[in-house]
This record gives sequence, structure tokens and C-alpha cells, in this order.
Amino acid sequence: MSDPNTETSEDEIGRSPAQLWAESFPANPRLAAAVYLIGAGPGDPDLLTVKARRILQQADLVLVADSLVPPQVLQWARAEAEVVRTADKTLEDTVPLMIARVQAGQIVARLQSGDPSLYSTLHEQRQLLAAAQIPIEVVPGISAFQAAAARLQVELTVPELVQTVILTRSSGRTAMPESEALASLAAHKASLCLYLSARHVEKAQTELLRHYPSDTGVAVCFRLGWPDEKIWVVPLSEISDLTHQENLTRTTLYVISPALNAAKAQSTARSRLYSSSHSRLFRSDATS
Repeated sequence: MSDPNTETSEDEIGRSPAQLWAESFPANPRLAAAVYLIGAGPGDPDLLTVKARRILQQADLVLVADSLVPPQVLQWARAEAEVVRTADKTLEDTVPLMIARVQAGQIVARLQSGDPSLYSTLHEQRQLLAAAQIPIEVVPGISAFQAAAARLQVELTVPELVQTVILTRSSGRTAMPESEALASLAAHKASLCLYLSARHVEKAQTELLRHYPSDTGVAVCFRLGWPDEKIWVVPLSEISDLTHQENLTRTTLYVISPALNAAKAQSTARSRLYSSSHSRLFRSDATS
């Protein structure tokens, strides 16, 4: 007799994985009243996590950083939800509103671009909400550097070439700690993802050229995931000219990496994880 746990029943035949998934779980229970700080990803609404969508489908109030999050992401919000766009607002405008709604028993979704752990206002919002004893939950999102690597179809950690990824920015109105100066980070020659730096591209290029070869590949990524997304791959020596030529002043990510040169050269370097000569816990019969 066959094992019912491994067989596909007649009822399951012809039904999509999504249908089977939905039917395997009861209806989502009502979420607790709280502020849900959600990473909306770089722009593509399909990159929003399933958890983020479920929260939006229940939220009473949705605050969205509309200058950085495209309107398509709001398709997951329920029709009755109040939507507040925050591009022209400060924390003094938005935090009291969130506090009042949670105290009234409502669910508040705060949509921020990318992932809340990177260059967001998570730190400030968390402190203010905690002071008011407002519960929060942070929901991660896809960061721009991950979306860029996916669009480029590259791995930023190529075996025997580069094994470190640095996420940083140029010093501007927000000063960088002295120990994190761009030139010192560039000395590692790792895959370096440079956020929030289009307005300081000349200085960034100069500092990067102190350590990276001038022909190092750089992906200049504008509005990743948005309908008007653009990506150029150029040598490091050309990023300043390209930035000015295309009038890039914001929403631009620079990915500087030897991996881009390796992809162009069709490098044959490979990980030992799936090598036939590498023995490991789940494959002990390999030749060492």
C-alpha cells in the first residue's frame, strides 16, 4: 500500500501550487494592532514578500514613501485602507499618526524602499515608537544590490576571485565615520555596492580608482524595478561621465565588482560545494 503522505491524491491533480498552498492553511487571522515596518523592495511589486502582502491586505493605514516606492506596490493594500504618502512629510508628521492609530486598535503598515536594515529611518522610528510603547514588527525586503545582481545575472562572490560584498555610500549631508572612508573600503577590492552617491560621483570615482583597476566593471543602476529602469555596465573610469550624461542625481546604485569582469570573460571558476572532488556531509563518496 502506498504512503498517503508521498502520493498525489486525485483531488490535487490539475490544481496549481498556489491553490494547494492556499488550501493548506486556514484564513489568515486578524493581525495584532501594531506598526509593521515593511521593506517594499527596489520597485518591482512582484518582489514584495508574501508576508508583506498579507499585512497590506489587512492594514487599516498604509504609509508609503511615495518618492521611492512605486504606486504599483499599493495594489496589495485593501480597498478600504487609508493611504498616506510621506515624501513631503517628516517623522514629526507621521509617527504621531501611527501611534494614534495603533492605540485605537488599528493595523499600520509603513512601506519603505528596499530593506529596512539599510539606509532607512528604522532606527529613529523604532526609538520614537518604543517610547510610546507601540509594538512594531520589521518585515525584510529585497535590497537594490540584490535586485541588481539578479538583473545582471551575476554572483557577487565568485570563487577564487571575490568573496566579500561591501554595502556603503559616499559621504554627503550624512557624514561617514572616518574609519569607513570609501578609499579604505575600496582597498579590499571586494564587490562594493555604492548607494546614495550619484551627486558625489566624481569624488567617489577618484577614491575608488586608488585601489580598483580603471577597467573594473561597474553596473550603474537607475530606478531598479521601476518601469523606467536603466542599467549600464561600464569601466570604473567612465562612471562619472555616464552619470552626468544621463543626468542621474538620485535612485542610483553603483555596483563595482571584479565579478562583472569575470562574467564578461566567462570565467570557469566554480564553487567546491557542488564539485565532484569535494566531500561533504551530504555527499561523502566524493574523491578528495
